[in-house]
Amino acid sequence: MEWHIRCDPDEIARYVFCPGDHARARKIADRMDDARLVTDSRGYVVYSGTYKGVFMTACGTGMGGPTVAIALEELAHMGADTFIRVGSCGVLQEGQQPGDVIIASGTFRGGGTANAYLPLNFPAVPTFSVLRALVETAEELDIPHTVGVGSAGDAFYAPREPAFLEMLRQAGAVSLEMESDTLFVVGAYRGWRTGALFASDGAPGVIKPEWGEEAYRAGEQNIIRIALEAMWKIAQADQS
Repeated sequence: MEWHIRCDPDEIARYVFCPGDHARARKIADRMDDARLVTDSRGYVVYSGTYKGVFMTACGTGMGGPTVAIALEELAHMGADTFIRVGSCGVLQEGQQPGDVIIASGTFRGGGTANAYLPLNFPAVPTFSVLRALVETAEELDIPHTVGVGSAGDAFYAPREPAFLEMLRQAGAVSLEMESDTLFVVGAYRGWRTGALFASDGAPGVIKPEWGEEAYRAGEQNIIRIALEAMWKIAQADQS
């Protein structure tokens, strides 16, 4: 029995979605067959079910790097080895809007948790096969998307230097969130496969504007569709 995610290992799949939002974990489970609540303990809500015949798990991790790292470690102890973050993000570039789909090709390491695993000069990047599956699936579903580098940090309300944000914009960064740096680095260190995609919850400098709620929710459904189909593709490749 793990310290935080308390359940029977047989209830955890090899293939795991790890949104921060517990409600989004439930939305992912709602698209599975025979999904059930596995556990709700210490801030982790876990569902498991099947999607197109493949056993999958969705774990709502809560916010930030520390909770994601614990989730990955404990789920992997129970047999998981492939993790896709299905999250929300802020955006940086002019023209980005609520509901835009962003697939991470890498992340600026602004958080602290990953530093306990690998030094800062080690890049935070997804597993290429997972990134490719996400991009190909978005293309096949004809869902507009952006592939690019974002930034992740631990302190949501901390002061931000305008010069730092401008540097990120100048470099073409497309997202701001709190977990993918940890996901990618911990996955690399432990040898697990990882990927991440997001729905934009705002426009540059604006978080979840009231006028964009409907578009954001549509984007959230799009990233769930992409993630499920991409994970299914990965599972099919594993069986071939």
